[in-house]
Amino acid sequence: MKTVLVSGCYDLLHAGHIAFLEEAAKFGRLHVRVGSDANVENLKGRPPLFSQDERVYLLSKLACVHEARVSAGWGMLDFAPDIDVIRPDVFVVNHDGHTPDKEALCREKGIEYHVLDRIPAENFPARSSTDSKSRTALPYRVCIAGGWLDQPWVSELAAGPVVVAQLEPTIAFMDRAGMATSSRRSAEILWGQRMPDTRLEHQAKVLFAFENPPGTQYVSGSQDALGFVLPGINRLDYAGGYWPEHIERCTDPAIVEWLQSVLHLVPVGERGEGYDPLVEKHLDPAFARRLADAGHLAWDSILARDAAGLGKALDETLESWRALLPATVPDDLLPIRERLAKGSLGSCFSGCGGGYLMIVSETPVADAVPLRIRLPSLNF
Repeated sequence: MKTVLVSGCYDLLHAGHIAFLEEAAKFGRLHVRVGSDANVENLKGRPPLFSQDERVYLLSKLACVHEARVSAGWGMLDFAPDIDVIRPDVFVVNHDGHTPDKEALCREKGIEYHVLDRIPAENFPARSSTDSKSRTALPYRVCIAGGWLDQPWVSELAAGPVVVAQLEPTIAFMDRAGMATSSRRSAEILWGQRMPDTRLEHQAKVLFAFENPPGTQYVSGSQDALGFVLPGINRLDYAGGYWPEHIERCTDPAIVEWLQSVLHLVPVGERGEGYDPLVEKHLDPAFARRLADAGHLAWDSILARDAAGLGKALDETLESWRALLPATVPDDLLPIRERLAKGSLGSCFSGCGGGYLMIVSETPVADAVPLRIRLPSLNF
């Protein structure tokens, strides 16, 4: 009998998991490796709902599972050290779990690699943990380029665009990481778990006003509210006001799919408590113009599906931040960026002080979190 290996988080064990494991067990004696609590939090930005010991216990009770243990490694390939112990003949994933890195590792080790379709158990719908969590979950927002132009004291120096995208909650993104989590919490107070699907710009204004009541000392940028509410990829043109003068939207599935394939988010860590990105300002129009040009380049590159141009736009955005507001990119983050983005086309942090490193690469990036841009048809 062949030895079979599968790996995963297996949080919120459901019928889809059972169907997958039973199908994988048809190849031979099934070993399951479960992501450790620490690694799940590292990859997904939050701890699992169930501990590693409980997840292993539940899996080990399934008749189709020969053995279940916690993975010995780290990152997206946390099962790699277990390969030398188990010496599997076969490695099985479903389409959601397939990555080129996994396939390459198996080829290197001489292991059969099988990708299964998501086939539900009889009389049950097809499920995934991500779908179960995101079916009614609010989205997130990522700022791709041009951040800070939504502040009047920046865009009055040079008008230009901020490029944002609305994200499916494939993971619970970290707080204090530039992913509009405060806007998300405000939206939950306003709308519960059901996103508005009409008069979207008006709804974004409602959210912006809710977050910035009269007397607010530091007004949060409107790109947070707009990026959170508007599906797809959006260009927001600012010219000295809190609200953009023009909004251009892209929901072309081909462009969205391309952007998802070249933009990778790698966890770096939340910014610390008490962190202030505005302690030092160099409000030079030349720096603001460079930032605006980066926003233009990012948008044009996305529409043209030009990865090299998008990478340059991210690099220019980061360098503009450092020139305008040096504290937005602390010096200790630069070696991290150099290491993680080595050989890439460009990179920038998702927010002030870190969060995630956005890396533009046409090849897979180790430890990148799942990234899926929400389209109007998926908006709740």
